[in-house]
Amino acid sequence: MPEQNIIKEESDLSMILRKLRKRDFSGNSGIAIKNSIYQFSTQFTQRAGSIILTIILARILMPELFGLYNLALATIIVFTTISEFGVGTTLITFLSKSLERKNKNLAKSFFNHLKKIKIVLVGLSVLILLASTHFIADIYYQKPIFLALIAGSLYIIFLGIVSFIQSTLQAFNNFKGIFYNEIVFEISRVILIPLAAILALKSAMSNENILFYIFVAFGLSYFIASIFIIYFPYRKTNMLAKSGQELDKRHKKEVNKFFIGASTLILSGIFFGYIDKIILGRYVAGEFIGYYSAAFNLVGALSAVIGFSSVLLPIFSRLKNDQLERGMKKTVRLIFLISAIAFLFTLLLSSYIILILYGSAYNPAVGMLMVYSMLILILPLTGVYSVYFMSREKPQVLTILLVASTAINIILNYFLVTYLLRFGDLIATYGAIIAVVISNLIYLLGMIVWRKRIK
Repeated sequence: MPEQNIIKEESDLSMILRKLRKRDFSGNSGIAIKNSIYQFSTQFTQRAGSIILTIILARILMPELFGLYNLALATIIVFTTISEFGVGTTLITFLSKSLERKNKNLAKSFFNHLKKIKIVLVGLSVLILLASTHFIADIYYQKPIFLALIAGSLYIIFLGIVSFIQSTLQAFNNFKGIFYNEIVFEISRVILIPLAAILALKSAMSNENILFYIFVAFGLSYFIASIFIIYFPYRKTNMLAKSGQELDKRHKKEVNKFFIGASTLILSGIFFGYIDKIILGRYVAGEFIGYYSAAFNLVGALSAVIGFSSVLLPIFSRLKNDQLERGMKKTVRLIFLISAIAFLFTLLLSSYIILILYGSAYNPAVGMLMVYSMLILILPLTGVYSVYFMSREKPQVLTILLVASTAINIILNYFLVTYLLRFGDLIATYGAIIAVVISNLIYLLGMIVWRKRIK
Protein backbone atom coordinates (compact mmCIF):
# COMPACT_ATOMS: atom_id res chain seq x y z
CA MET A 1 0.00 0.00 0.00
CA PRO A 2 2.73 2.61 0.82
CA GLU A 3 4.37 1.90 -2.56
CA GLN A 4 1.03 2.35 -4.34
CA ASN A 5 0.46 5.66 -2.53
CA ILE A 6 3.91 6.91 -3.54
CA ILE A 7 3.32 5.89 -7.15
CA LYS A 8 -0.08 7.61 -7.15
CA GLU A 9 1.38 10.76 -5.57
CA GLU A 10 4.14 10.87 -8.19
CA SER A 11 1.62 10.27 -10.98
CA ASP A 12 -0.51 13.17 -9.68
CA LEU A 13 2.55 15.44 -9.71
CA SER A 14 3.62 14.30 -13.19
CA MET A 15 0.04 14.80 -14.41
CA ILE A 16 0.06 18.39 -13.12
CA LEU A 17 3.43 19.11 -14.77
CA ARG A 18 2.28 17.47 -18.02
CA LYS A 19 -0.91 19.54 -18.16
CA LEU A 20 1.06 22.73 -17.50
CA ARG A 21 3.58 21.90 -20.21
CA LYS A 22 0.90 21.05 -22.79
CA ARG A 23 -1.50 23.74 -21.57
CA ASP A 24 -4.15 21.08 -21.30
CA PHE A 25 -6.70 22.22 -18.72
CA SER A 26 -9.48 19.76 -19.53
CA GLY A 27 -11.34 17.87 -16.81
CA ASN A 28 -11.70 18.73 -13.12
CA SER A 29 -7.96 18.48 -12.47
CA GLY A 30 -7.21 20.81 -15.37
CA ILE A 31 -9.75 23.34 -14.14
CA ALA A 32 -8.24 23.20 -10.64
CA ILE A 33 -4.73 23.81 -12.00
CA LYS A 34 -5.84 26.66 -14.27
CA ASN A 35 -7.81 28.32 -11.46
CA SER A 36 -4.82 28.01 -9.13
CA ILE A 37 -2.61 29.79 -11.66
CA TYR A 38 -5.11 32.62 -12.02
CA GLN A 39 -5.59 32.84 -8.23
CA PHE A 40 -1.86 33.08 -7.67
CA SER A 41 -1.53 35.65 -10.48
CA THR A 42 -4.34 37.70 -8.95
CA GLN A 43 -2.76 37.64 -5.49
CA PHE A 44 0.66 38.48 -6.91
CA THR A 45 -0.80 41.40 -8.90
CA GLN A 46 -2.62 42.62 -5.79
CA ARG A 47 0.51 42.46 -3.62
CA ALA A 48 2.70 44.03 -6.30
CA GLY A 49 0.25 46.89 -6.81
CA SER A 50 -0.08 47.37 -3.06
CA ILE A 51 3.65 47.57 -2.41
CA ILE A 52 4.24 49.90 -5.40
CA LEU A 53 1.47 52.21 -4.17
CA THR A 54 2.84 52.06 -0.61
CA ILE A 55 6.34 53.07 -1.71
CA ILE A 56 5.08 55.91 -3.94
CA LEU A 57 2.74 57.32 -1.29
CA ALA A 58 5.32 56.97 1.49
CA ARG A 59 7.74 59.13 -0.48
CA ILE A 60 5.10 61.66 -1.54
CA LEU A 61 3.30 62.08 1.78
CA MET A 62 6.22 61.63 4.23
CA PRO A 63 5.82 59.83 7.60
CA GLU A 64 3.09 61.87 9.34
CA LEU A 65 0.65 62.14 6.45
CA PHE A 66 1.47 58.60 5.33
CA GLY A 67 0.62 57.38 8.84
CA LEU A 68 -2.71 59.24 8.80
CA TYR A 69 -3.49 57.72 5.39
CA ASN A 70 -2.87 54.20 6.72
CA LEU A 71 -4.91 54.90 9.86
CA ALA A 72 -7.89 56.10 7.79
CA LEU A 73 -7.56 53.13 5.43
CA ALA A 74 -7.43 50.61 8.29
CA THR A 75 -10.53 52.19 9.85
CA ILE A 76 -12.47 52.11 6.59
CA ILE A 77 -11.50 48.48 5.97
CA VAL A 78 -12.86 47.54 9.40
CA PHE A 79 -16.19 49.06 8.38
CA THR A 80 -16.15 47.12 5.12
CA THR A 81 -16.37 44.02 7.32
CA ILE A 82 -20.02 44.88 7.92
CA SER A 83 -20.65 45.04 4.17
CA GLU A 84 -18.67 41.87 3.46
CA PHE A 85 -19.29 39.54 6.41
CA GLY A 86 -19.75 36.03 5.00
CA VAL A 87 -21.71 36.95 1.86
CA GLY A 88 -18.88 36.15 -0.57
CA THR A 89 -17.99 32.79 0.95
CA THR A 90 -21.67 31.81 1.22
CA LEU A 91 -22.37 32.84 -2.38
CA ILE A 92 -19.42 30.85 -3.72
CA THR A 93 -20.39 27.76 -1.73
CA PHE A 94 -24.10 27.57 -2.54
CA LEU A 95 -23.98 28.96 -6.06
CA SER A 96 -21.22 26.51 -7.00
CA LYS A 97 -23.19 23.55 -5.64
CA SER A 98 -26.39 24.48 -7.46
CA LEU A 99 -24.51 25.12 -10.74
CA GLU A 100 -22.70 21.79 -10.41
CA ARG A 101 -26.09 20.09 -10.07
CA LYS A 102 -27.29 22.09 -13.12
CA ASN A 103 -30.12 23.57 -11.04
CA LYS A 104 -30.23 27.07 -12.56
CA ASN A 105 -33.45 28.08 -10.82
CA LEU A 106 -31.97 27.32 -7.40
CA ALA A 107 -28.79 29.17 -8.42
CA LYS A 108 -30.84 32.26 -9.26
CA SER A 109 -32.67 32.01 -5.95
CA PHE A 110 -29.41 31.78 -3.97
CA PHE A 111 -27.97 34.67 -5.97
CA ASN A 112 -30.97 36.96 -5.46
CA HIS A 113 -31.29 36.10 -1.76
CA LEU A 114 -27.65 36.91 -1.06
CA LYS A 115 -27.73 39.99 -3.31
CA LYS A 116 -30.48 41.45 -1.11
CA ILE A 117 -28.43 40.71 2.01
CA LYS A 118 -25.39 42.33 0.39
CA ILE A 119 -27.28 45.52 -0.48
CA VAL A 120 -28.59 45.82 3.08
CA LEU A 121 -25.13 45.23 4.56
CA VAL A 122 -23.43 47.77 2.28
CA GLY A 123 -26.06 50.38 3.13
CA LEU A 124 -25.76 49.59 6.84
CA SER A 125 -21.97 49.79 6.69
CA VAL A 126 -22.03 53.22 5.02
CA LEU A 127 -24.64 54.58 7.44
CA ILE A 128 -22.72 53.40 10.52
CA LEU A 129 -19.47 54.85 9.17
CA LEU A 130 -21.04 58.24 8.39
CA ALA A 131 -22.82 58.35 11.75
CA SER A 132 -19.66 57.55 13.73
CA THR A 133 -17.12 59.55 11.71
CA HIS A 134 -17.08 62.52 14.09
CA PHE A 135 -16.57 60.30 17.14
CA ILE A 136 -13.83 58.22 15.51
CA ALA A 137 -11.82 61.08 13.99
CA ASP A 138 -12.28 63.90 16.50
CA ILE A 139 -12.88 62.13 19.82
CA TYR A 140 -11.23 58.69 19.65
CA TYR A 141 -8.24 59.29 17.33
CA GLN A 142 -8.14 63.08 17.66
CA LYS A 143 -6.56 63.23 14.22
CA PRO A 144 -7.55 65.03 10.97
CA ILE A 145 -9.09 62.10 9.10
CA PHE A 146 -12.77 63.15 9.30
CA LEU A 147 -13.12 63.94 5.58
CA ALA A 148 -11.12 60.84 4.62
CA LEU A 149 -13.63 58.65 6.46
CA ILE A 150 -16.50 60.46 4.71
CA ALA A 151 -14.87 59.69 1.34
CA GLY A 152 -14.49 56.11 2.57
CA SER A 153 -18.20 55.59 1.96
CA LEU A 154 -17.46 55.55 -1.80
CA TYR A 155 -14.75 52.96 -1.14
CA ILE A 156 -17.25 50.72 0.68
CA ILE A 157 -19.98 51.02 -1.97
CA PHE A 158 -17.83 50.23 -5.01
CA LEU A 159 -15.77 47.60 -3.20
CA GLY A 160 -19.08 45.94 -2.29
CA ILE A 161 -20.05 45.76 -5.96
CA VAL A 162 -16.67 44.41 -7.06
CA SER A 163 -16.36 41.81 -4.29
CA PHE A 164 -19.89 40.45 -4.84
CA ILE A 165 -19.37 40.03 -8.58
CA GLN A 166 -15.94 38.48 -8.00
CA SER A 167 -17.54 35.88 -5.75
CA THR A 168 -20.11 35.18 -8.47
CA LEU A 169 -17.37 34.77 -11.07
CA GLN A 170 -15.49 32.43 -8.73
CA ALA A 171 -18.60 30.26 -8.43
CA PHE A 172 -18.64 30.10 -12.25
CA ASN A 173 -14.92 29.16 -12.26
CA ASN A 174 -14.15 32.40 -14.12
CA PHE A 175 -10.87 33.20 -12.34
CA LYS A 176 -9.52 34.73 -15.52
CA GLY A 177 -12.07 37.58 -15.28
CA ILE A 178 -11.11 38.20 -11.65
CA PHE A 179 -7.43 38.38 -12.63
CA TYR A 180 -8.08 40.89 -15.43
CA ASN A 181 -10.24 42.97 -13.11
CA GLU A 182 -7.43 43.05 -10.53
CA ILE A 183 -5.04 44.35 -13.19
CA VAL A 184 -7.48 47.15 -14.07
CA PHE A 185 -7.92 48.08 -10.41
CA GLU A 186 -4.19 48.06 -9.58
CA ILE A 187 -3.31 50.20 -12.60
CA SER A 188 -6.12 52.62 -11.73
CA ARG A 189 -5.13 53.10 -8.10
CA VAL A 190 -1.37 53.28 -8.76
CA ILE A 191 -2.08 56.14 -11.19
CA LEU A 192 -5.04 57.97 -9.64
CA ILE A 193 -4.12 57.96 -5.92
CA PRO A 194 -0.56 59.34 -6.23
CA LEU A 195 -1.83 61.88 -8.80
CA ALA A 196 -4.50 63.07 -6.38
CA ALA A 197 -1.89 63.32 -3.60
CA ILE A 198 0.54 65.33 -5.74
CA LEU A 199 -2.14 67.75 -6.97
CA ALA A 200 -3.48 68.25 -3.45
CA LEU A 201 0.00 68.87 -2.03
CA LYS A 202 0.81 71.37 -4.79
CA SER A 203 -2.39 73.25 -3.93
CA ALA A 204 -1.10 73.65 -0.35
CA MET A 205 -4.20 72.03 1.13
CA SER A 206 -4.54 70.98 4.75
CA ASN A 207 -3.73 67.38 5.71
CA GLU A 208 -7.43 66.64 6.10
CA ASN A 209 -8.26 67.85 2.58
CA ILE A 210 -5.30 66.00 1.07
CA LEU A 211 -6.51 62.74 2.61
CA PHE A 212 -10.04 63.45 1.41
CA TYR A 213 -8.94 63.66 -2.24
CA ILE A 214 -6.75 60.58 -1.87
CA PHE A 215 -9.72 58.52 -0.71
CA VAL A 216 -11.97 59.96 -3.40
CA ALA A 217 -9.35 58.69 -5.87
CA PHE A 218 -9.38 55.33 -4.06
CA GLY A 219 -13.16 55.12 -4.44
CA LEU A 220 -12.86 56.14 -8.11
CA SER A 221 -10.38 53.26 -8.66
CA TYR A 222 -12.95 50.80 -7.34
CA PHE A 223 -15.62 52.50 -9.48
CA ILE A 224 -13.52 51.88 -12.61
CA ALA A 225 -12.98 48.26 -11.51
CA SER A 226 -16.73 47.82 -10.93
CA ILE A 227 -17.55 49.17 -14.40
CA PHE A 228 -15.00 46.82 -15.98
CA ILE A 229 -16.15 43.72 -14.12
CA ILE A 230 -19.84 44.39 -14.83
CA TYR A 231 -19.46 45.00 -18.57
CA PHE A 232 -16.84 42.37 -19.36
CA PRO A 233 -16.38 39.18 -17.25
CA TYR A 234 -19.82 39.40 -15.60
CA ARG A 235 -21.71 39.24 -18.92
CA LYS A 236 -21.14 35.48 -19.00
CA THR A 237 -23.39 35.11 -15.95
CA ASN A 238 -26.39 36.83 -17.55
CA MET A 239 -28.69 33.99 -16.58
CA LEU A 240 -28.53 35.23 -12.98
CA ALA A 241 -30.03 38.59 -13.96
CA LYS A 242 -33.44 36.97 -14.37
CA SER A 243 -35.51 36.76 -11.23
CA GLY A 244 -35.62 33.42 -9.49
CA GLN A 245 -38.08 31.97 -7.03
CA GLU A 246 -37.87 32.82 -3.35
CA LEU A 247 -35.81 30.35 -1.37
CA ASP A 248 -37.87 27.90 0.63
CA LYS A 249 -37.49 27.79 4.42
CA ARG A 250 -35.11 24.83 4.36
CA HIS A 251 -32.67 26.47 1.97
CA LYS A 252 -32.93 29.83 3.75
CA LYS A 253 -32.10 28.20 7.07
CA GLU A 254 -29.16 26.38 5.51
CA VAL A 255 -27.80 29.54 3.87
CA ASN A 256 -28.25 31.74 6.93
CA LYS A 257 -26.53 29.19 9.19
CA PHE A 258 -23.53 29.01 6.89
CA PHE A 259 -23.53 32.82 6.52
CA ILE A 260 -23.33 33.37 10.28
CA GLY A 261 -20.44 30.91 10.63
CA ALA A 262 -18.49 32.49 7.76
CA SER A 263 -19.15 35.98 9.16
CA THR A 264 -17.54 35.04 12.47
CA LEU A 265 -14.36 33.93 10.72
CA ILE A 266 -14.16 37.04 8.51
CA LEU A 267 -14.94 39.44 11.37
CA SER A 268 -12.21 37.89 13.51
CA GLY A 269 -9.76 38.00 10.61
CA ILE A 270 -10.34 41.70 9.97
CA PHE A 271 -9.90 42.64 13.63
CA PHE A 272 -6.87 40.37 13.83
CA GLY A 273 -5.26 42.26 10.95
CA TYR A 274 -6.15 45.86 11.82
CA ILE A 275 -6.62 46.20 15.59
CA ASP A 276 -2.97 47.22 15.98
CA LYS A 277 -3.40 50.38 13.88
CA ILE A 278 -6.71 51.22 15.53
CA ILE A 279 -5.11 51.12 18.98
CA LEU A 280 -1.97 52.95 17.83
CA GLY A 281 -4.17 55.61 16.22
CA ARG A 282 -5.55 56.45 19.64
CA TYR A 283 -2.22 56.80 21.46
CA VAL A 284 0.68 57.75 19.14
CA ALA A 285 1.38 60.54 16.66
CA GLY A 286 0.77 60.07 12.94
CA GLU A 287 4.43 59.74 11.92
CA PHE A 288 4.91 56.66 14.11
CA ILE A 289 1.95 54.99 12.41
CA GLY A 290 3.74 55.87 9.16
CA TYR A 291 6.95 54.11 10.25
CA TYR A 292 4.90 51.16 11.49
CA SER A 293 2.95 50.86 8.23
CA ALA A 294 6.09 51.10 6.11
CA ALA A 295 7.61 48.10 7.89
CA PHE A 296 4.43 46.02 8.12
CA ASN A 297 3.42 46.47 4.47
CA LEU A 298 6.80 45.19 3.29
CA VAL A 299 6.65 42.11 5.50
CA GLY A 300 3.02 41.39 4.56
CA ALA A 301 3.74 41.58 0.82
CA LEU A 302 6.85 39.38 1.04
CA SER A 303 5.11 36.79 3.24
CA ALA A 304 2.17 36.52 0.84
CA VAL A 305 4.43 35.90 -2.15
CA ILE A 306 6.41 33.22 -0.27
CA GLY A 307 3.27 31.44 0.94
CA PHE A 308 1.45 31.01 -2.43
CA SER A 309 -1.24 29.15 -0.43
CA SER A 310 -3.94 29.69 -3.10
CA VAL A 311 -2.06 27.31 -5.41
CA LEU A 312 -1.96 24.58 -2.77
CA LEU A 313 -5.67 24.23 -1.98
CA PRO A 314 -6.76 22.42 -5.19
CA ILE A 315 -3.68 20.16 -4.97
CA PHE A 316 -4.15 19.35 -1.27
CA SER A 317 -7.85 18.75 -1.86
CA ARG A 318 -6.96 15.90 -4.26
CA LEU A 319 -4.75 14.14 -1.71
CA LYS A 320 -6.08 11.85 1.01
CA ASN A 321 -4.72 10.57 4.33
CA ASP A 322 -1.05 9.51 3.98
CA GLN A 323 -0.66 11.35 0.69
CA LEU A 324 -1.92 14.57 2.25
CA GLU A 325 0.37 14.20 5.27
CA ARG A 326 3.43 13.59 3.09
CA GLY A 327 2.52 16.49 0.85
CA MET A 328 2.03 18.68 3.90
CA LYS A 329 5.44 17.78 5.37
CA LYS A 330 7.23 18.46 2.09
CA THR A 331 5.45 21.77 1.64
CA VAL A 332 6.17 22.91 5.20
CA ARG A 333 9.88 22.09 4.82
CA LEU A 334 10.08 23.96 1.50
CA ILE A 335 8.16 27.00 2.74
CA PHE A 336 10.20 27.16 5.95
CA LEU A 337 13.47 27.02 4.00
CA ILE A 338 12.42 29.85 1.67
CA SER A 339 11.03 31.86 4.60
CA ALA A 340 14.24 31.42 6.61
CA ILE A 341 16.33 32.75 3.73
CA ALA A 342 13.97 35.72 3.24
CA PHE A 343 13.96 36.35 7.02
CA LEU A 344 17.78 36.48 7.21
CA PHE A 345 17.94 38.65 4.10
CA THR A 346 15.44 41.14 5.56
CA LEU A 347 17.02 41.10 9.01
CA LEU A 348 20.53 41.79 7.75
CA LEU A 349 19.61 44.33 5.08
CA SER A 350 16.76 46.19 6.83
CA SER A 351 18.53 49.55 6.84
CA TYR A 352 19.30 49.36 3.11
CA ILE A 353 15.76 48.17 2.28
CA ILE A 354 14.15 51.09 4.12
CA LEU A 355 16.60 53.63 2.70
CA ILE A 356 16.21 52.46 -0.91
CA LEU A 357 12.43 52.01 -0.88
CA TYR A 358 11.26 54.80 1.45
CA GLY A 359 14.14 57.22 1.93
CA SER A 360 16.06 58.48 4.96
CA ALA A 361 12.92 60.08 6.45
CA TYR A 362 11.81 56.56 7.43
CA ASN A 363 14.99 55.54 9.33
CA PRO A 364 13.00 54.84 12.55
CA ALA A 365 11.25 52.03 10.60
CA VAL A 366 14.51 50.05 10.31
CA GLY A 367 14.27 48.57 13.81
CA MET A 368 10.55 47.93 13.31
CA LEU A 369 11.26 46.00 10.11
CA MET A 370 13.88 43.90 11.92
CA VAL A 371 11.39 42.89 14.63
CA TYR A 372 8.55 42.45 12.14
CA SER A 373 10.73 40.20 9.96
CA MET A 374 9.80 37.38 12.37
CA LEU A 375 6.45 37.31 10.56
CA ILE A 376 8.25 36.23 7.39
CA LEU A 377 8.82 32.92 9.16
CA ILE A 378 5.31 32.74 10.61
CA LEU A 379 2.79 34.00 8.01
CA PRO A 380 3.71 31.70 5.06
CA LEU A 381 3.46 28.65 7.33
CA THR A 382 0.14 29.93 8.68
CA GLY A 383 -1.16 30.04 5.10
CA VAL A 384 -0.07 26.44 4.46
CA TYR A 385 -1.70 25.14 7.65
CA SER A 386 -4.90 27.06 6.84
CA VAL A 387 -5.07 25.32 3.46
CA TYR A 388 -4.44 21.99 5.19
CA PHE A 389 -7.45 22.42 7.52
CA MET A 390 -9.65 23.60 4.65
CA SER A 391 -8.66 20.55 2.58
CA ARG A 392 -9.54 18.35 5.57
CA GLU A 393 -12.92 20.17 5.66
CA LYS A 394 -12.34 21.50 9.16
CA PRO A 395 -12.85 25.29 8.84
CA GLN A 396 -14.25 25.35 12.38
CA VAL A 397 -10.71 24.76 13.68
CA LEU A 398 -9.57 27.96 11.97
CA THR A 399 -12.55 29.84 13.38
CA ILE A 400 -11.84 28.78 16.96
CA LEU A 401 -8.12 29.51 16.73
CA LEU A 402 -8.61 32.83 14.94
CA VAL A 403 -11.19 34.09 17.44
CA ALA A 404 -8.90 33.14 20.34
CA SER A 405 -5.84 34.71 18.67
CA THR A 406 -7.79 37.88 17.88
CA ALA A 407 -8.76 38.24 21.54
CA ILE A 408 -5.12 37.76 22.58
CA ASN A 409 -4.03 40.29 19.93
CA ILE A 410 -6.45 42.94 21.19
CA ILE A 411 -5.47 42.43 24.84
CA LEU A 412 -1.72 42.42 24.14
CA ASN A 413 -1.93 45.47 21.86
CA TYR A 414 -3.86 47.51 24.38
CA PHE A 415 -1.74 46.68 27.42
CA LEU A 416 1.66 46.84 25.70
CA VAL A 417 0.92 50.10 23.87
CA THR A 418 -0.57 51.87 26.91
CA TYR A 419 2.13 50.58 29.28
CA LEU A 420 5.06 51.44 26.99
CA LEU A 421 3.61 54.85 26.14
CA ARG A 422 5.34 56.24 29.24
CA PHE A 423 8.65 55.68 27.43
CA GLY A 424 7.53 57.55 24.33
CA ASP A 425 5.59 57.00 21.10
CA LEU A 426 8.40 55.04 19.45
CA ILE A 427 8.61 52.43 22.21
CA ALA A 428 4.81 52.18 22.35
CA THR A 429 4.81 51.43 18.62
CA TYR A 430 7.23 48.56 19.24
CA GLY A 431 4.69 47.28 21.77
CA ALA A 432 2.12 46.89 18.97
CA ILE A 433 4.68 45.07 16.83
CA ILE A 434 5.50 42.64 19.64
CA ALA A 435 1.77 42.02 20.21
CA VAL A 436 1.19 41.22 16.53
CA VAL A 437 4.18 38.85 16.33
CA ILE A 438 3.16 36.99 19.53
CA SER A 439 -0.51 36.61 18.53
CA ASN A 440 0.44 35.35 15.05
CA LEU A 441 2.86 32.88 16.59
CA ILE A 442 0.14 31.62 18.96
CA TYR A 443 -2.22 31.19 15.99
CA LEU A 444 0.40 29.13 14.10
CA LEU A 445 1.30 27.00 17.15
CA GLY A 446 -2.41 26.35 17.73
CA MET A 447 -2.75 24.98 14.20
CA ILE A 448 0.36 22.82 14.57
CA VAL A 449 -0.91 21.30 17.82
CA TRP A 450 -4.44 20.80 16.44
CA ARG A 451 -3.11 19.11 13.33
CA LYS A 452 -1.41 16.48 15.47
CA ARG A 453 -4.73 15.78 17.17
CA ILE A 454 -6.59 15.06 13.92
CA LYS A 455 -3.86 13.13 12.06
